[in-house]
Formats: sequence, C-alpha cells, structure tokens
Amino acid sequence: MNISEISDKITLKIAAEAERLGEKIPYIPDSNGKYTDTDNICWWTNSFWAGMLWQLYHASGNELFRKTAECSEKRLDAALDDFENIDHDAGFLWLHTAGANYRLTGNKRSERRLLHAATLLAGRYNPDLEIIRAWDGQWMPGHDTAGGAIIDTMMNLPLLYLASEITGDPRFGSIAERHADTMLKYMLRPDGSANHQIVFDVKTGLITANPGGQGYASGSSWSRGQAWALYGYALSFLHTGKDRYLDAAKRAASYFISNISATGYVPLADFRAPEEPVYYDTTAGVIAACGLLEIAERVSDDEKRMYMDGAIKILEALETKWCDFDPLTDGILDGGSVSYHEKEHHQKIIYGDYFFTEAILRLSGKSFLVW
Repeated sequence: MNISEISDKITLKIAAEAERLGEKIPYIPDSNGKYTDTDNICWWTNSFWAGMLWQLYHASGNELFRKTAECSEKRLDAALDDFENIDHDAGFLWLHTAGANYRLTGNKRSERRLLHAATLLAGRYNPDLEIIRAWDGQWMPGHDTAGGAIIDTMMNLPLLYLASEITGDPRFGSIAERHADTMLKYMLRPDGSANHQIVFDVKTGLITANPGGQGYASGSSWSRGQAWALYGYALSFLHTGKDRYLDAAKRAASYFISNISATGYVPLADFRAPEEPVYYDTTAGVIAACGLLEIAERVSDDEKRMYMDGAIKILEALETKWCDFDPLTDGILDGGSVSYHEKEHHQKIIYGDYFFTEAILRLSGKSFLVW
C-alpha cells in the first residue's frame, strides 16, 4: 500500500468535490451517485465533510479546503439556535468544525461555538445514573428514553475534555469520565464486545433494556459500535492518562481484530448476525483502524506491531476493493452500512471517507488531532 499515492488521490478527489459542492453538506450520494445537501442541520454526520477538509488543509495548505470547511461551521450556527434538537452527538458536530478551526487557527468565534456545544452536551448528563442521555423523544417505544445511553457517545467525550482544557473548569472532563466509567461497567463486555444501547430506569437505576440498536439484535455485536468503543476508549486514555481506558480500548481492539481476520479484514455489519444475508460495514473498519493507530502510539514497542498491523491490513483490504478515487464521482469509500436492518447496504457514507482520510494521513505523519 503506497500511502503517499493514496493521500494524493484523496486530496485530488476531495478538491474536486469541494469545487462541485460549494456550501453543501454531504451525507450519502443519491441514486445518481451525486451528493445532495443535508435536509437536517442537526444531523450527526454534518461535520465529517468539514473534518476531512480541515485534515487536508492541515496536510496541504490548500485554501479551498479551509474556506469550504468554514462554510459548514457557519451553517451549523443554525443547529446551535435549534438546540432542543441537539443530542449526544454534539461532539461529532463541533469537534470537526469549530474545534478543528480553533485548533488550527486559534479562531475565537470557533472557540465560543465549541464551548457552547460542550455546555449543551454537559447539560445532557444525568448525575444519578452517571450517563449522558443519548436522544430525546420516543426513539425506543415502550421505554423511558430519559435513561437511554449508547456506545457512540464515547466518541463525543473529547468535546468535554477539550472544554476543560480550554476553560480550566474540571466539570466538563469529570462528566466525560463518569460517563466513560458507566459505559465501561455496563456496555463493554468481558470479551471486548459491546452493547450498542442500554436503558436505565431513571427512578431505580436498574437496567430495563439492552436493545440491539443499529445491530442485529439484543446481545449481538454491531461492528461500528465496536469501533466506537475501541477508538472512544483510546481517546479517553489520551485525554486522561488513566490506564483503565487504555485497557478497555485494547480489549475492544482484540475482539475486533479476531473477528475481521476471518472476513479478509472487512468487517461484517454485525459480528453476531446470522451467516446470511452477508452485510459488510467498511465504515466500521476505518474507524477501528484510526483507533488501532491511536493505541499503537500509546503502548510499548513490543505491543505496537499488533495494532499497527491490524490497522494496515484493514486499510489495504478496503483500499484494494472498496475505494473510488475518480474525481468525477462523489464519495470515496464504498461498502458502508448505516444499520443492519436498513434496506440499503454497501453505500458510500461521508464518515467512512473522513475516517479513511484520517487513517491515511496518520500513517503519512500529516494528520492533526481533531479529537
């Protein structure tokens, strides 16, 4: 795998997409293979396009990437105004937009946006249950969703860690750690697999449900959730230095690697689903690859090789069979699955492109820490 050559292909393609899209925020190409604009400014994926642009701006210095990324950040002000529709994914939305801008340029307006979003995320914390509530409304019929938490939130915690770093106020980081510890106790299983969702009774604190969420079923193993756990705990270790988080990341990584080794390093959408039909989720692979590269930077040389090898084998498998680098088409990484029970599978999805880009730039030494 020629990392420099792949990086050049990504840069060329994303520059072409940026010229075509202008101020649009993409998600999944339409039936004609073309990106359209988001129809929900609060949607959790609306930052990954900007995150990819900031990564490439940092790597190349191309002003097109910076200017296009800033358009997404400004558009997301409407989401801050519509704050009642912001959920646990505030980290995704503002780490890759305002957070990236602040880290790279020191922009004070971006810093305020970042802290505003962190305050909204901290406001979702339930101190009795020690969780950050996932969503509002009746997303889980028959259950009180005020006690609902999901593994995805682990990737949003860096917003809180960063807010503590900027303000010197420990409460943001404390909320992040308490949530991480609760997920470690109830969400990550002994074998390194993870639940996707869990529901607590807000009055008693007892667990009332363990839904399958975007995976196959309760007790199954949704691969993107596994990747969120793997990378999320590695990032909590990065921000806190607490070994229990690195140990959790390693446990999730061992489980992930053992499962993908049987499928040519391309993850199934759920590791515990029936043999048929076969659904893959390449996005889980690139998220995990980034997490494996993060772990590799935090362990001894004796351990490093296993995590590096796992990440590289994933990226090689995906680059060989699932990538489209044609500048005239939209989207790079094919083979993504939003949810096991969705009708559509094996699609290009914007966060797949983001994590593929982050991983390649990490290997080339040109990435920067969005998280």
